[in-house]
Amino acid sequence: MYTLGIDIGTSGTKTVLFDRCGRKIASATAEYPLYQPQNGWAEQNPADWWDAVCQTVRTVTENIAPEEISGIGLSGQMHGLVMLDAQDRVLRPAILWCDGRTGAECAEIERRLTRERLIAVTANPALAGFTASKILWVQKNEPEIWAKCRRILLPKDYIRFMLTGEYATEVSDASGMQLLDVPGRCWAQEVLDALDIRENQLGKVYESPQITGCVTPQAAALCRLKAGIPVVGGAGDNAAAAVGLGVVRDGRAFTTVGTSGVVFAHTDRISIDPAGRVHTFCCAVPGSWHVMGVTQAAGLSLRWMRDTFCDAERDAAEKRGCDPYDIMTAEAAACPVGAERLLYLPYLMGERTPHLDPMARGAFVGLSAVHTRAHMIRAVMEGVSYSLYDCVEILRGMHALPQEMQVCGGGGKSAFWRQMLADVFGMPVIRSSSDEGPALGAAILAMVGAGIYPDVRTACDSVIAERDRTLPDAAAHTEYRKFYEIYTSLYGSLKDGFARLGNC
Repeated sequence: MYTLGIDIGTSGTKTVLFDRCGRKIASATAEYPLYQPQNGWAEQNPADWWDAVCQTVRTVTENIAPEEISGIGLSGQMHGLVMLDAQDRVLRPAILWCDGRTGAECAEIERRLTRERLIAVTANPALAGFTASKILWVQKNEPEIWAKCRRILLPKDYIRFMLTGEYATEVSDASGMQLLDVPGRCWAQEVLDALDIRENQLGKVYESPQITGCVTPQAAALCRLKAGIPVVGGAGDNAAAAVGLGVVRDGRAFTTVGTSGVVFAHTDRISIDPAGRVHTFCCAVPGSWHVMGVTQAAGLSLRWMRDTFCDAERDAAEKRGCDPYDIMTAEAAACPVGAERLLYLPYLMGERTPHLDPMARGAFVGLSAVHTRAHMIRAVMEGVSYSLYDCVEILRGMHALPQEMQVCGGGGKSAFWRQMLADVFGMPVIRSSSDEGPALGAAILAMVGAGIYPDVRTACDSVIAERDRTLPDAAAHTEYRKFYEIYTSLYGSLKDGFARLGNC
């Protein structure tokens, strides 16, 4: 028997067919455009997601019989706003997680509810990325659209509707709407009332491995599936990735070093940061939560360094037939810890954890004539690692400190960066045997819903294996702590300057 993991991302949809042991049988990806009708806006056409799902499902199932698929799990980009009318027609392009138009609406939400009450109920402050502020923006700027709105769905839940005809969501993705009572794992009526949203506009809330509906005959014909296949709740992208990495128990966490950086820790007891520096969401394990810190420009910082300063490394890589990052990290490895007293603040795109400051900007501090490009490369990697360690330190204060750290994303493929993270964090860094992340997590949830495994933890124990483990060096950790303490002092000194620059 097989399960499908469907990950509806921002750049494309990836569908993977897995067997019951979590082995990848087939994979397909279909891309689609992102539209920016104004500076800072980001929208997509939900029909593009559905076309991509139909295409990729047909591709990965072409060599198996439809009746061999026992379940489907969904994952994908969070927070996006999809609005349907009374005839289930999409009313406007979906407003995405990375859309920044809703600053005024965030302030309005906190005015109506107070910041303290909002954090107590939804576990998070108002953020432009969340769905609630997008709804207020439509109410204010497109009242004719809002008057027609009968259903509000998230991206993956629109795909669920197209597959099953059901209006439903699950707790992990719903947590990022800022409409969920995160401690209670249900819609927050107090918030809905304050924002003039009716509960019947929202889908029914499920736990991630629960069956939310079954594939309809119409969807089965389009996707070349068998009608009646169960579709489980699934999870938002990071919550699904956690399942795909086996981060499903206390003491486990993962770090993603992609364009942005994430530190995600599982917790069986809800813990909320009253300052709102990290997100607390329901996780894909029923009755559990996760705490997540985000740094905006992790791998993006190293890519900026490569594209701006590293033409020589790029030319050398082309001649050698290797990746420029391999040459860059080799140069960085030749420099000592601390890059000869050079520090980098990775705030190229503002910052979320721990500062929540869109005006923050990147900076090199301590630059002198002794420094070379290699020192700058190392400083960038160390600065990103310190920013991620900021997240770890907040988790420590919330009593959600992990004992070990899984690592994934492009940065996690670098042995040098894995060792740096292990040394900065002072804990083992582990890679999983699978690189499929959210798609595998969604498929594991489908395995549980289909009865192949009794619960999420048992499924992860059966499916996920460790690829390798990087142990921390105690002496290096002590040396990194010295520079980290200086790093943490710099933002406070530069904050006012960042704001003044931003207003010039």
